[in-house]
Amino acid sequence: MDRIDLFRTFCRVVECASFTRAADTLGLPRSSVSAAVIDLETRVGARLLHRTTRKVSPTQDGAAFYERCLRLISDVEETEGLFRQTAVGLSGKLRIDVPGRIGRLILAPALPEFLARYPQLDIELRITDRTVNLVEESVDCVLRVGPLSDSGLVARKIGDLALINVASPAYLAAYGTPGVPDDLGSHLAVNYASPSTGRVEDWEWIEGGEVRMVSMRARATVNSAEAYIACCLAGLGLIQIPAYDVRSHLDAGELIEVMPDHRAAPMPMTLLYPHRQHLSRRLQVFADWLDALMKRALL
Repeated sequence: MDRIDLFRTFCRVVECASFTRAADTLGLPRSSVSAAVIDLETRVGARLLHRTTRKVSPTQDGAAFYERCLRLISDVEETEGLFRQTAVGLSGKLRIDVPGRIGRLILAPALPEFLARYPQLDIELRITDRTVNLVEESVDCVLRVGPLSDSGLVARKIGDLALINVASPAYLAAYGTPGVPDDLGSHLAVNYASPSTGRVEDWEWIEGGEVRMVSMRARATVNSAEAYIACCLAGLGLIQIPAYDVRSHLDAGELIEVMPDHRAAPMPMTLLYPHRQHLSRRLQVFADWLDALMKRALL
């Protein structure tokens, strides 16, 4: 390996905390990755990694060296790409991960536009709502909705999802139409339970600039957006849902918005990717395109 490849290999081991996982993501034998790190430690004259049977972690010197490596790799990649900044020069594959309904309803239908603009780029579109380890799963970026935990990733705000309250005509005919939150005591909701924690979400609205919440009675509880909307269409209760998610049902009269003055707070959308130093030109143009797409789609 040349020196910059040694740096890249070392950085991947640090990010994966494992020689084996790093080797898998790089498409190299584990022995080659281990030998590369040993070679690098010999060159710099310092121990860079703590090695145990379960985990690999950087030493104090290794942590400092890792940050320097990221900057050097970034400089090299930027220099190599100085004369390849046009659409014609953008090539390769982008692996992206997005929530299910955003992927199906917004992103997938718009992808022909992006691929026509950048004919040498390919997209691997993954649709999940779970937490994704970008390095271990070889994903370039993920789009996530809602509050974020401190993941150590770079976060780019894409926009906000407006949430609305809806019900089916059949439900409203049976139970009446709620006008204010005080009416909710005589109504049913379709409850949504987090697929990762099982926690049931409370009904939420903004009042006087503050978030208010109440637990709702429900006869149906679901753990997917598809089932959430289906149960609402079936007349089983009220739901709170991103507006884009049910736009076609609203247009068809299959669902009706209620309590428009008592909506929940919008949900932030964020594009996450590894350290800023690894932001490739193709990822940058995709992020810019996605930003514009979501702004158009969520008007």
